[in-house]
Amino acid sequence: MKNTAFLKPVLCAISISLLFVSCNQPKKEIEEKVTIEEITTETPEYFYLRPEVEKTFGYTHAVKIGNDIKISGAVSMDADGTPTAVGDFEQQMINCYSDLNKILEHFGCTFDDVIVENVFTTNMPKFLEVAAYRNEIYKKQFPAGSWLGVKELAMPEFLIEIELEVYKSE
Repeated sequence: MKNTAFLKPVLCAISISLLFVSCNQPKKEIEEKVTIEEITTETPEYFYLRPEVEKTFGYTHAVKIGNDIKISGAVSMDADGTPTAVGDFEQQMINCYSDLNKILEHFGCTFDDVIVENVFTTNMPKFLEVAAYRNEIYKKQFPAGSWLGVKELAMPEFLIEIELEVYKSE
């Protein structure tokens, strides 16, 4: 075993010198002036596309706080929560965007207001085949986001789920 006793004083000296260097650094003056008028508390606005289904599964389809709207993943289902377009990937994607559009309209938004779109799919190759459909949805610009291949979604019949984040400018 090598003799490392000499390392203790060296490390101690380095630590002390670093302490003095960091203490002698010029301090940046940060001034924050906050008045009561500037502090606002936004009340969340909850939107249920299918209230009974959402209550059963334990989620809210969209929540708006201030100018920000978070929209839970849309899947292809009917009013009772039964999967639709089973086995038809493209139709499921169209159904997802249809539901998302209903939510956007509720908040006075369009797909032009979407800033993040995350797509979850159990079949990425099929999604890539039909992804051009998104050109009909996003006419101004595409949002940021991710395309994620996943093992499964909430029900085995679901092939795609799309969630959004929206910024509604005043």
